[in-house]
This record gives sequence, structure tokens and C-alpha cells, in this order.
Amino acid sequence: MSVDLKLKKLTAAEISRETHGELQIYNGADSEKQQSAISTDSRESGDGVIFCAIKGQKVDGNDFIPSALEAGADCFICQYVPEEAKKSGKPFCAIIVEDTIKAMGDLAAYYRGFTSAKFVAVTGSVGKTTTKEFIYAVASASFKTHKTQGNYNNELGLPLTIFGIEPDDKVVVLEMGMSALGEIEHMSKIARPDIALVTNIGTSHLASLGTRENICRAKLEIRLGLPEDGILLLNADEPLLFNQYETLEKKPKLMSIYNRCGDFRAVNIRQKLDGIVYDLIYSNKAVTNVEVPALGKHNVYNSLAAYAVGVMLGMTDDAIRRGLKTFVSADMRQKIYDVGGITIIDDCYNASPESMRAAIDVLISMAAKRHARPAALLGDMLELGEYSRLMHDQLGQYAAQMQVQKLFCYGMMADIVAEAAIKKGIRADNVFVCLDTRDPQGMADMILQAIGPGDILLVKASRAVQAEKIIECIKKRKIRKKR
Repeated sequence: MSVDLKLKKLTAAEISRETHGELQIYNGADSEKQQSAISTDSRESGDGVIFCAIKGQKVDGNDFIPSALEAGADCFICQYVPEEAKKSGKPFCAIIVEDTIKAMGDLAAYYRGFTSAKFVAVTGSVGKTTTKEFIYAVASASFKTHKTQGNYNNELGLPLTIFGIEPDDKVVVLEMGMSALGEIEHMSKIARPDIALVTNIGTSHLASLGTRENICRAKLEIRLGLPEDGILLLNADEPLLFNQYETLEKKPKLMSIYNRCGDFRAVNIRQKLDGIVYDLIYSNKAVTNVEVPALGKHNVYNSLAAYAVGVMLGMTDDAIRRGLKTFVSADMRQKIYDVGGITIIDDCYNASPESMRAAIDVLISMAAKRHARPAALLGDMLELGEYSRLMHDQLGQYAAQMQVQKLFCYGMMADIVAEAAIKKGIRADNVFVCLDTRDPQGMADMILQAIGPGDILLVKASRAVQAEKIIECIKKRKIRKKR
């Protein structure tokens, strides 16, 4: 990815200073030359583009310095300079660092100081991307707003997002994901957010962190980059988060549906065919009929967080309402469309036990309102470690309990989900199993033989399962039938 540096151009000497790297100058290069972009892809290199060489598990970016040099780049953040580049005779500067990703973070922390925009940081086990999109929609109603794109929510993606800030941006919304303790602390200290929020604590990353308490610790690291006047917003309906209220020296703001201690509390929630309406209590006043163009109780929390952030940014209730109405979900997150008369809820981006249950709730609610038959394709949930079998068993039970009528189980744990669903009451002839995720067409054919026009199909699985391929196969089959 290549990002134009619109806030401030950078020089090799400046980069060396801020990353504490060793500046090496070859063939009379100018260490004060201003660089106008930064990239982690040598194919996007050119004159004025800083190439940051990332060493991955399979590919070592340092090996691509000669090709970036040939393309016109003359400034590199790297761990070493290949002999081929040294012998090229071309003038260039290399900033030698021990860890290029850490160096990118150090440089982004410096670059962040050249904007007066308000920074909002979002993390949580479930819903952080959707919450980020809600906050972006709200903030955009009053301010030029910049946000994390796609899955750039890690220790490399966050610096690239910060490098993409423009001079007239007034609000920056950053999503922070993690796989281990310490990662969110690192990102928070780079971003120094004015507002930080934790959506919830779930079971994702149990494989690496062991317990939900450790997940909570990791998520709460987001507060460690807050300035003295910064604001922490927590979900008071999550006991692990609410229990932190008394232990934290600076009291956070709370949002809730059930907990009466919430500073921002949604009440009188009503489901509509195309969204949610609720009333909001905050600052000793009530705001009635807040409309949200998304389904499910989980989106009450997501939009409630965005409303709270809007208030903290000084926005009016009317402006926040306008912003909420413009919300558009990210790709493969609860996209709803019609394929040959079948309504498909495309929620393929990721899955955890919590988000699976929330998606099933949406399916059942929508089916009830449309008098339709609910069907669900549920794929594997990853990163659950020793809890994986138990949580797939519980998923099958929940699908049966909520009266999913046709259940399609997909992936290595499909038989666990299916067996649990059948034991809990779904008829065996309404449960279909495909263990091989390399066969999306086979699963699509199974689905099309079992459901038809008027039915509603939820498709949800962890990202690595690539359940969206099944939807593409369904679309192709339906198109052929029309012809």
C-alpha cells in the first residue's frame, strides 16, 4: 500500500531521527530531500516514495530494495541493504532499524503531531468495524473525517492510516485489533486518542490469550494512550468492563441498554423491517425515535457508541441523527440482498460465538416480520483454541433454540454444530453438512435444493472460511436458471 503524505513531507534525516535508526548515505544522496509518499510495496515505489521494507513469514521486503531503487525510490526504511543495491551506483539513503514495523509506528507517532484533528480509537471483541463505520457516519455529518480502511487495524495498518490524514481532516476514527497483550497499548500510544472506546469482551483470541479476563486486559490497553483530558467509553452491560469502573483512577463514560448506570442509555428499542428505532437518555434528557438503518440489538450498541462520540465531539442531536441515517455497513458485514427471490444476509467477514448469536437473532427477527422461513449457513469460528468444540456445540444448540428451520453447517467443525442442533430439536433432514471448505459449489447446490423463493438465508463464518464464495456460486446458479 502506498500513501501520499499530505500533512507534511519527510526527509531521510528526519526519519532517522524519529525512528532512532542509523542513516546510511550512498553515492552522494541528499538526506534532506523531501519525500512525498510512503509505501510497503516495492511495486508502488518511485521518486519521492519512501519504501519501508517489511520482513514477513514468507517474504522479506529488504530483498526488494534493488527493484524499488530501480523504480526511482531513493529513501528506504530497512533492516539491511542488499549488496545489489549498494553496487548499483544510484544515490539513495537507507535508515537501518532493528524492527521496521516499530519504526513505522515511531514515525507515525511523530507525524500525528502535525494535525489538530480529534482522534477516536475503537476496539472490542465484536463489532469494532461496524462501530467505526457508525462513528464515521456520525462525525461526517459535521466534520471532514478520516478512518481506518478495510482491515488496516493492526500495528502496520494503523501507521499507514495516520500517514493518510489530510490537512483539513477534523476527526480521525481508528480501529484497533490485536492478537496478543501489548499490541493495543503500542497502537494507542502512537495514536494518542482523544476518545477511546471498548465495545465488548468476547471469546475471540481465547486460543492466544487463554481467558476472557486476559482479553479484557488487552482491550483496556486502549486507554494507555489517552491524554489527561481524554475520555474512555465502555459498555456497561459487559460485566468485565463495568467491573473496571471502580478500579480505574479516572472514571470512564458508560453506555448501556440494561445497566441504569449508563451515561448514554438506549431504551424502548423497536425493530423495523429495515432497521431499529430507540429512545436515548443522556445528560438528564431524552432523545426520542433515534433511527438506525441496521438490524439487531448489537447494532443498538454500535450506534449508541457513535451517538456518545458525537456528543463528545460537540455535535447537536440533529446532526448526530443525520449522520446515523447515512450509515453503510462495511463489505461482507450484514449486507442484505435478493438472489432469485431468496433474501441473503451476507455476514461473511468474520465470526465469533457472540457475533454468530447476534446474526441468528437478526435472521429470526427478519423472518418473523416477513413471514419467511429462516435458514442459516454457519461456518467454522476460528481462534477459539481448546474451547472450539464446546462453542461450536453451543452454536448448534442456539440455532435450534431460535428455531432456524434449515441449517447448513460448513467447515471442519460442521459435524459438531449439526449434531448439537439435531439433539436440540432441528429435524435431521433439515440439517446439511459439508466438511470441505474447498467445495463452495457443492454447498451452494445443497442450499438451492433445500430452500427457495421467499426464504431468508444467513451466511456467516470466520473470514478464512471464505463463505462468500458460496454466495457467488448461488448467484451464478440463479443467473443460469433465469436464462
